[in-house]
Amino acid sequence: MHWMTAAEIAVAYRKKVFSPVELTQNLLTRIDSLNSKNHAFISVDHDGALAAARQAEREIFAGRALGPLHGIPLGIKDIIDVAGQATTCHSKIRLEHRASEDAQVIRKLRAAGVTFMGKLALHEFAIGGPSFDLPFPPARNPWNLNHHPGGSSSGSGAALAAGLVPLALGTDTGGSVRNPAASCGIVGLKATYELVSRRGVFTLSSTLDHVGPMARTVEDTGLLLNVMAEPQREGITPEYTSDLQRGVKGLRLGYVRHFHELDEVAHPEVSAALDEAAKVFAKLGAVVTDVRLPPLNDFLTAQKFLMMAEGWAVHEKWLSERPEDYAQMSRRKLLTGAFVTGGEYVQSMQRRRLLIDAVDDLFKDYDVLLVANSMDPACRIDDESEILRTYTRQARMPFNLTGHPAISMMTGQSTGGLPLSMQLVGKCFAETTVLRVAAAYERETQWHTRHPAD
Repeated sequence: MHWMTAAEIAVAYRKKVFSPVELTQNLLTRIDSLNSKNHAFISVDHDGALAAARQAEREIFAGRALGPLHGIPLGIKDIIDVAGQATTCHSKIRLEHRASEDAQVIRKLRAAGVTFMGKLALHEFAIGGPSFDLPFPPARNPWNLNHHPGGSSSGSGAALAAGLVPLALGTDTGGSVRNPAASCGIVGLKATYELVSRRGVFTLSSTLDHVGPMARTVEDTGLLLNVMAEPQREGITPEYTSDLQRGVKGLRLGYVRHFHELDEVAHPEVSAALDEAAKVFAKLGAVVTDVRLPPLNDFLTAQKFLMMAEGWAVHEKWLSERPEDYAQMSRRKLLTGAFVTGGEYVQSMQRRRLLIDAVDDLFKDYDVLLVANSMDPACRIDDESEILRTYTRQARMPFNLTGHPAISMMTGQSTGGLPLSMQLVGKCFAETTVLRVAAAYERETQWHTRHPAD
């Protein structure tokens, strides 16, 4: 039951194979059993989850289902407000905080009948790392508990990979949905900037922050986006899962090979998996062509200055008054923002505009881009120097800077048994196409059917 997808669960509910209460009880038992090992959850709302499941059961079995996610369990990164609950941001600073109202995305999911299971671990304030000097232990990678699950939405990736929930929410400022998706072998989508509301989500960098759906399949990710997304033209929200079965024949895929072959040379197993993914798309009928963007470092430099400056603006008061209450890793990162000058910030904003134009120009000739994600398999969680080294060895940050939608999905396993991944990047507000291409790859390869042992 715990490996079923949200789409499969919805069918099981309709056929009365099992009930929302049975599923929720099953998952709560599994969380209680495994969370002491992988630390995915900061807090588990046993009573609230069972109450929501009982209500969903009554409504679904009476023929009043609210939609495909009614009664589906979901975990929430603890940077997103849920009324009456703490939003700790995995920090001592926020232990006493209680949210007065739901974040906009939670309000939409609650209206869709989703069952909230509890709050998930993260890197402190979505910027630190897997720190051991905080009130909560860091989440661990279910594929190997000695390894890093990626961040900052570490608990979200770990909970999905461990079969604790079928759906989760993450946030993404420099890749924080797509990094744990890569490390944990699940699916994570950073949608177009502001497609999903950030109201009620603790800010790190307002220029770069995104809220993203995470799941174990492309379809489930799309179903979650259908609910999370804000209306577009004339108040209409597109059906992002409408094209999942269309395939990729005739689509034009640009392969940004230089990011991982020249700009930041990837681990050989990562490169081989990306090349194999390109062959799969060609086999399925897509036209795959090598393309070029500005050097990866151009994106990373501009993104870094913006995130540092805006992060400092959020945390300046606490860093001045309570520096000892931050983890050493996050304190060190946030303090660098104090040294970003106004000129550097403005220049980075100007550079951002040019880089957006460069990506948009490429999309005049291509439908989707195939891009590296992490340049290495996940490292050990207790190796701080390796964590700091590998965090910058990635190609996620460019699309926080430009705002284009990017999905992460599994493309293989390393010789050590850890997931490998890729990104598919689309035109702004073209999530339907991105999900279509991702679904075609998923059908052809079946990596999504592999799970770590308990």
